[in-house]
Amino acid sequence: MLAETVCSAVSAAGLGIAAVTAYRKRFLTALRIAAYSLIPVGLVMTGAVGWLASTAFSPLAWAGFGVIGASWALFALVRAVEHRRGARTARATAAGAPAAPVSPSASAAALGRKAGPGSRPASAPPASPSSSEDFSDIEAILKKHGI
Repeated sequence: MLAETVCSAVSAAGLGIAAVTAYRKRFLTALRIAAYSLIPVGLVMTGAVGWLASTAFSPLAWAGFGVIGASWALFALVRAVEHRRGARTARATAAGAPAAPVSPSASAAALGRKAGPGSRPASAPPASPSSSEDFSDIEAILKKHGI
């Protein structure tokens, strides 16, 4: 009952302020204040204030909030563990460990490592063409500008 009285008083005060604002020829601001001041009365009339008051003083409702908080904490814990595992997997991949499963028939050369103590190392990639060919376009540009 007290909550309804307070909401009605807040609405009445807001409507009074809106009337004074309209008297000062600020009609849009007065309408905005009136709209905001009608919200508490609307909440009382719909029963939302009564529901909120009964929820605030209910031990069962507070236990429900505790369960929701525990659920949130578990989600945060799972996310933190997944984040750490992701970082650990990224470090292992950077160190040379394969990220995906490899078939048993894959050759050691295909994996980029030695097969055993007596095996020969993987062949080096083919040599690139001579370095003078790489800079021919740059030389042409420099000659064009007289450098």
